[in-house]
Amino acid sequence: MQLADRLLPLQANVFADMDQAKARAIATGQTLIDLSLGSSDLPTPPHVLDAIAAALIDTATHGYALFHSTQPFRLAAARWFERKYGIAVAPETEVLPLIGSQEGTAHLPLAVLNPGDFALLMDPGYPSHAGGVYLAGGQIYPMPLLAARGYLPVLEAIPAAVLAQARMMVLSYPHNPTAAVAPLAFFEQAVAFCKAHDLVLVHDFPYVDLIFSPGHAPSVLQADRQRQVSIEFFTLSKSYNMGGFRVGYAIGNARLIQALKQVKATVDFNQYRGILRGAIAALEGPQDCVDTMVETFCSRRDAAVQALHQMGWAVELPPATMYVWARLPEPWAADSVRFCTELVEHTGVALSPGRGFGKSGEGYVRLALVHPPAVLTAAVQKIAAFVASRK
Repeated sequence: MQLADRLLPLQANVFADMDQAKARAIATGQTLIDLSLGSSDLPTPPHVLDAIAAALIDTATHGYALFHSTQPFRLAAARWFERKYGIAVAPETEVLPLIGSQEGTAHLPLAVLNPGDFALLMDPGYPSHAGGVYLAGGQIYPMPLLAARGYLPVLEAIPAAVLAQARMMVLSYPHNPTAAVAPLAFFEQAVAFCKAHDLVLVHDFPYVDLIFSPGHAPSVLQADRQRQVSIEFFTLSKSYNMGGFRVGYAIGNARLIQALKQVKATVDFNQYRGILRGAIAALEGPQDCVDTMVETFCSRRDAAVQALHQMGWAVELPPATMYVWARLPEPWAADSVRFCTELVEHTGVALSPGRGFGKSGEGYVRLALVHPPAVLTAAVQKIAAFVASRK
């Protein structure tokens, strides 16, 4: 049996290797403290669950959910965005429901790229961004993100030959894995750059609410108010702890929304309408649950960073997201996969190796703050003991 060549770039998966290492740790009796996955451990707000539960007995929700039936959700998403950013968008032509934002970022390259076209991706960056490009037959130009530049790409460093063949740029701030936040001025620069080079500007925005300073994380649509080149992806997985419900949406340029809608219509319908009713309740209901979520992750961040500093690990205080991005000490800096594999097998503490996020991620690990402060502190103590034992 022969399989498609497009699967070849998807075969190497650092996170699959880590799953095997976690399984070995459990098999040897280790108690697993899993800080490798950015899956919130917080509960979905009760008013969201109530809306979904009430929909279960409504037989009108039991059929296929075609685009027209998603209008109430699209209206809610448009209203939410206007309340947050003061920008009105058209729910019929500029908003599209998604089965999680990852569905959108993975499918959009099919609508934008022809085989051989380049996509400009962040390095390090979220792995599924690359997967969507490979499935579309595209090429990837990695834009290195360095601490010295605030983890922002240097757009002027992209070679002219690549730009001549490029069709899209993907950004995502607040950033996974580095937790960096981009200023609005950078988005304005990126929009101007994409206009000048006829690029689609994609902004993956799952951590829109998970920022620890006053104010809002900037939206790329603040820099592209007419939606000339941009599309932005949102999810309810982080802000409302709805990861398992798989609900997100895109807002942006009407042509891009229509193109993504065409791809989506070939692959699936939409979620169960009861889930969309829950999503409406999340977007339009009380937002104190979001404030509580942010406060919870902020306290976890503080506990984890304090513990890391006490062990002598000079990590920066993350301004956003649910992650700590930590540079590995010697002699581990050249092999983050080896460090993470041996750490989980000897201590039960699982981290994400930086190499899994791209070449520029090597030498780092990512800690997901998905446990209470006491557990995070205990995990860091185990890490400290492991590092000390290997000196």
